[in-house]
Amino acid sequence: MHPQDISINNFTYELPNDRIAQTPLPERDASKLLIYRNGNISQDIFRNVAQHIPGDSLIVLNDTRVIQARIFFQKPTGGVIEIFCLNPHSQYPDITTAMSQEKKVQWYCLIGGASKWKPGQVLEKKIESPRATLYARYIDKVQDTFLIEFTWEEEYSFADILSISGVMPLPPYIKRTADGDVVKRYQTIFARYDGSVAAPTASLHFSEQVLYDIDAKKIRRTGVTLHVGAGTFKPVKSETMAGHEMHEEYFEVSGGCIQNLLHYTHHHIPITATGTTTLRAVESIYWLGVKLIQQPGLPVEQWVIHQWDAYELEKENVPVEAALQEMYRRLEKLPEPRIIARTQLLIAPGYSFKIPSALITNFHQPQSTLLLLVAAFAGEDWRKIYRYALDNDFRFLSYGDSSILFRS
Repeated sequence: MHPQDISINNFTYELPNDRIAQTPLPERDASKLLIYRNGNISQDIFRNVAQHIPGDSLIVLNDTRVIQARIFFQKPTGGVIEIFCLNPHSQYPDITTAMSQEKKVQWYCLIGGASKWKPGQVLEKKIESPRATLYARYIDKVQDTFLIEFTWEEEYSFADILSISGVMPLPPYIKRTADGDVVKRYQTIFARYDGSVAAPTASLHFSEQVLYDIDAKKIRRTGVTLHVGAGTFKPVKSETMAGHEMHEEYFEVSGGCIQNLLHYTHHHIPITATGTTTLRAVESIYWLGVKLIQQPGLPVEQWVIHQWDAYELEKENVPVEAALQEMYRRLEKLPEPRIIARTQLLIAPGYSFKIPSALITNFHQPQSTLLLLVAAFAGEDWRKIYRYALDNDFRFLSYGDSSILFRS
């Protein structure tokens, strides 16, 4: 069956509200860890995850940083408008460039209270410390999002503006105020590049001790950057997946990462992807390599993997090494030794994985695209995995417990 024909109704389970973790555990690495290998399930704590990853293998981590993407404006009449920054306007080549803009920037946003805000109307927000004034102008509506222009007079970048005026965008199922330790723990310890509006939650479990144990076992670490979009929480409302539009996310990869992927795939050494975001990025690297082999003249601004590209490009049967080598050749020709592209890749049962042999991931919502990805990775045993987690008091979703899944 083509993934387009999949009904999301076949990928559900009952998740009681009291199993959704509302707060992180006091220690990052104290969460439970479910281990699935060769059809067998066992459990441990995340602090010991290095013991379950093969020595001398490769682990890929997502080094994105969550931005304080929610900004609240109050109208002169007293009404509150919430602006949730999603993606920058296409005039900027990447999120990093948009975040570095000074005095003015345009972003696509979600708007809470949009009916109270007329096109062209300018909202004003006074920021006390450090002192600044932020203005927001409603320019246009584009499908489900709004194009907003932010302006300010002070010598700050937009990243600075968000850090002093914004609020951390916790997932909608976390019924907590975004402050204190709750916010601090919604950031990974190796977060580096601003751009996500949701955390790569599988990485929230990593502590300095876990990284030390990984290094001590000679497990090489490499990083990709996939900026997680709000679409990761977008519910599937269509009867089949053909009617669901997958969200698009920016990803970046360095030459060093591609070299690592080439080395470990060439020698058939296991590669572990940390999180569904990392897995999407790593697989998208392969598919972009395939696309560039097929379309040598494809301009950089069109380096994007669309929702169903993988299922069409699969017919080309391009070896992993060939696709990665093509990516490295392209990287060598770029002004900066870093590939920036976009992915809309939907991974669902029927998908053929190319690079990772293991996946570290949390437990996801019923009828979600993230659950479809897990079902593609673990096969029909996804039901057994989730039943085990429910029967053994595992905590679910962003602040919940973790698992490491090995493909056969």
